[in-house]
Amino acid sequence: MTHNFSSSDVDNELVSRLNPDVPHSARVWNYWLGGKDNFAADRQVGDQVIQMLPSIVAQARADRAFLGRAVAHLAGELGIRQFLDIGTGLPTANNTHEVAQRIAPDSRIVYVDNDPLVLVHARALLTSDPAGVTDYLDADLADPETILREAANTLNFDQPIALMLIGVLHHLPDTTAAYAIVDRLKDHLAPGSYLVINHATNAVYGAASDDGVRHWNQFGKPKITLRSPGEIARFFSGWKLVEPGVVSCAQWQPGTVDLESTEVDEFAGVAYRA
Repeated sequence: MTHNFSSSDVDNELVSRLNPDVPHSARVWNYWLGGKDNFAADRQVGDQVIQMLPSIVAQARADRAFLGRAVAHLAGELGIRQFLDIGTGLPTANNTHEVAQRIAPDSRIVYVDNDPLVLVHARALLTSDPAGVTDYLDADLADPETILREAANTLNFDQPIALMLIGVLHHLPDTTAAYAIVDRLKDHLAPGSYLVINHATNAVYGAASDDGVRHWNQFGKPKITLRSPGEIARFFSGWKLVEPGVVSCAQWQPGTVDLESTEVDEFAGVAYRA
């Protein structure tokens, strides 16, 4: 359902769902990005992963920078005015709606997440430009039908939409089910729509990434499943990949690869439905 965040009862209910003793990916990611919306357990595991995989901080920052470049390209050169951002994470600089509405104030954005702390901070995400709309759904990627039904209250699915799946698909452990979920979402989008994915891998740092994820999966949640660049590319099946295809997110630039950027173990791509 779509929450009305003007009610303190909603915030109280969400806070009651928080478990500060169990590290959560959204909060650990926030810690790596230099944010303050995290707990001691998040910082402890975050530091332990950094010891195993020092590049993880650069990876978190590259992930965020990729989102900004992709949204700017979509809203600017490609003229997209609707965004469905699933697995939003905690608010930080240059959220999807901020980037899109700076370029096109009439952009409409629906954020989707199911982490209580993210939901409590949703007010920060709901500061839309008056010319556009920003909404927020408490929903799970594993339930695409609910997402599509509720998002239709804000987005027009007869018109192109950019589906943003940034750093969320690796939380789906069953690869076959993950493909099916993404295919269901893709099938519901009109021609001219775009799919944007960023997904953890071990293609660059190998064993170090494996060790970091193994430690995370022992202490944190939701668990992470690494996939190869080829497996990540499969999510775009049937759609046309925008150049440079599926590459390290630090190197993805519209139409080209930024060879001066250091690769990180997060691969990304953008594709469109013809």
